Amino acid sequence: MTVARDVMSPGAVCVQSDETAGDAARLMAQHGLGALPICGKDNKLKGVVTDRDLVTKVLAPGRDPGGMAAGSLNQAEAVTVGADDDAGEVLDTMTEHKVRRLPVIDGDALVGMIALADVARTLPESETGRLVEAVSAD
Repeated sequence: MTVARDVMSPGAVCVQSDETAGDAARLMAQHGLGALPICGKDNKLKGVVTDRDLVTKVLAPGRDPGGMAAGSLNQAEAVTVGADDDAGEVLDTMTEHKVRRLPVIDGDALVGMIALADVARTLPESETGRLVEAVSAD
Protein backbone atom coordinates (compact mmCIF):
# COMPACT_ATOMS: atom_id res chain seq x y z
CA MET A 1 0.00 0.00 0.00
CA THR A 2 1.31 3.44 -0.96
CA VAL A 3 1.35 5.96 1.89
CA ALA A 4 2.00 9.71 2.08
CA ARG A 5 5.70 9.32 2.86
CA ASP A 6 6.07 7.37 -0.43
CA VAL A 7 4.52 10.26 -2.37
CA MET A 8 5.98 13.31 -0.59
CA SER A 9 9.07 15.34 -1.25
CA PRO A 10 10.94 15.01 2.05
CA GLY A 11 12.61 17.73 4.09
CA ALA A 12 10.25 20.67 3.70
CA VAL A 13 11.74 24.16 4.07
CA CYS A 14 9.80 26.20 6.63
CA VAL A 15 9.49 29.96 7.18
CA GLN A 16 9.19 30.96 10.83
CA SER A 17 5.98 32.77 11.80
CA ASP A 18 7.97 35.76 13.08
CA GLU A 19 9.95 36.10 9.84
CA THR A 20 8.56 38.45 7.20
CA ALA A 21 6.56 37.93 4.03
CA GLY A 22 9.71 39.09 2.22
CA ASP A 23 11.68 36.30 3.90
CA ALA A 24 9.04 33.81 2.74
CA ALA A 25 9.30 35.12 -0.83
CA ARG A 26 13.11 34.82 -0.79
CA LEU A 27 12.92 31.23 0.52
CA MET A 28 10.41 30.34 -2.21
CA ALA A 29 12.67 31.82 -4.90
CA GLN A 30 15.81 30.22 -3.47
CA HIS A 31 14.26 26.74 -3.34
CA GLY A 32 11.97 26.98 -6.38
CA LEU A 33 8.78 26.59 -4.33
CA GLY A 34 5.24 27.82 -4.83
CA ALA A 35 4.19 27.14 -1.25
CA LEU A 36 6.00 27.28 2.05
CA PRO A 37 4.98 25.88 5.43
CA ILE A 38 4.87 28.40 8.27
CA CYS A 39 6.31 27.10 11.55
CA GLY A 40 6.15 28.65 15.00
CA LYS A 41 8.88 29.01 17.59
CA ASP A 42 7.93 25.50 18.75
CA ASN A 43 8.72 24.27 15.19
CA LYS A 44 5.14 23.07 14.81
CA LEU A 45 3.26 23.73 11.60
CA LYS A 46 1.06 26.83 11.83
CA GLY A 47 -0.03 27.17 8.23
CA VAL A 48 1.10 27.47 4.64
CA VAL A 49 1.82 30.56 2.56
CA THR A 50 1.65 30.38 -1.23
CA ASP A 51 3.08 32.61 -3.92
CA ARG A 52 -0.50 33.64 -4.64
CA ASP A 53 -0.96 34.67 -0.98
CA LEU A 54 2.08 36.92 -1.28
CA VAL A 55 0.66 38.60 -4.36
CA THR A 56 -2.95 39.00 -3.20
CA LYS A 57 -2.39 39.72 0.51
CA VAL A 58 0.87 41.66 0.42
CA LEU A 59 1.88 43.10 -2.96
CA ALA A 60 -1.47 43.94 -4.55
CA PRO A 61 -2.74 45.90 -1.51
CA GLY A 62 0.59 47.76 -1.37
CA ARG A 63 1.80 46.32 1.93
CA ASP A 64 5.50 46.22 2.82
CA PRO A 65 6.73 42.58 2.57
CA GLY A 66 9.57 43.44 4.93
CA GLY A 67 7.21 44.68 7.59
CA MET A 68 4.55 41.98 7.49
CA ALA A 69 4.99 38.81 9.57
CA ALA A 70 4.78 35.58 7.60
CA GLY A 71 2.62 34.18 10.40
CA SER A 72 -0.11 36.68 9.56
CA LEU A 73 -0.53 34.99 6.17
CA ASN A 74 -1.47 31.53 7.45
CA GLN A 75 -4.96 30.08 7.45
CA ALA A 76 -7.01 29.42 10.59
CA GLU A 77 -5.85 25.80 10.58
CA ALA A 78 -3.35 24.05 8.33
CA VAL A 79 -4.66 21.19 6.24
CA THR A 80 -2.25 18.27 6.65
CA VAL A 81 -1.92 14.56 6.11
CA GLY A 82 -0.09 12.03 8.26
CA ALA A 83 3.07 10.42 6.90
CA ASP A 84 1.54 6.95 7.20
CA ASP A 85 -1.90 7.85 5.79
CA ASP A 86 -2.65 5.89 2.64
CA ALA A 87 -2.59 7.51 -0.78
CA GLY A 88 -6.39 7.48 -0.94
CA GLU A 89 -6.51 9.70 2.16
CA VAL A 90 -3.98 12.04 0.56
CA LEU A 91 -6.13 12.35 -2.56
CA ASP A 92 -9.33 12.75 -0.54
CA THR A 93 -7.80 15.52 1.60
CA MET A 94 -6.40 17.41 -1.38
CA THR A 95 -9.72 17.07 -3.20
CA GLU A 96 -11.90 18.05 -0.24
CA HIS A 97 -9.86 21.16 0.57
CA LYS A 98 -8.97 21.95 -3.07
CA VAL A 99 -5.28 22.25 -2.28
CA ARG A 100 -2.44 21.64 -4.71
CA ARG A 101 0.17 21.28 -1.98
CA LEU A 102 -0.18 19.43 1.29
CA PRO A 103 2.15 19.36 4.31
CA VAL A 104 2.97 15.89 5.63
CA ILE A 105 3.42 15.47 9.37
CA ASP A 106 4.69 12.63 11.53
CA GLY A 107 3.34 13.28 15.01
CA ASP A 108 3.95 17.01 15.41
CA ALA A 109 6.95 17.13 13.07
CA LEU A 110 6.75 18.46 9.52
CA VAL A 111 8.50 15.80 7.38
CA GLY A 112 7.63 16.79 3.82
CA MET A 113 5.22 18.25 1.30
CA ILE A 114 3.07 16.65 -1.36
CA ALA A 115 2.45 18.65 -4.53
CA LEU A 116 0.45 17.73 -7.61
CA ALA A 117 3.74 16.87 -9.32
CA ASP A 118 4.52 14.33 -6.57
CA VAL A 119 1.11 12.74 -7.08
CA ALA A 120 1.70 12.61 -10.84
CA ARG A 121 5.09 10.93 -10.37
CA THR A 122 3.91 8.22 -7.99
CA LEU A 123 0.22 7.46 -8.49
CA PRO A 124 -1.76 6.17 -11.49
CA GLU A 125 -2.73 8.65 -14.19
CA SER A 126 -6.43 8.17 -13.46
CA GLU A 127 -5.94 9.24 -9.82
CA THR A 128 -3.85 12.23 -10.86
CA GLY A 129 -6.41 13.28 -13.46
CA ARG A 130 -9.28 13.19 -10.96
CA LEU A 131 -7.26 15.24 -8.48
CA VAL A 132 -6.27 17.88 -11.03
CA GLU A 133 -9.88 18.17 -12.16
CA ALA A 134 -11.12 18.51 -8.57
CA VAL A 135 -8.62 21.18 -7.45
CA SER A 136 -8.99 23.12 -10.69
CA ALA A 137 -12.81 23.31 -10.63
CA ASP A 138 -14.40 26.61 -9.66
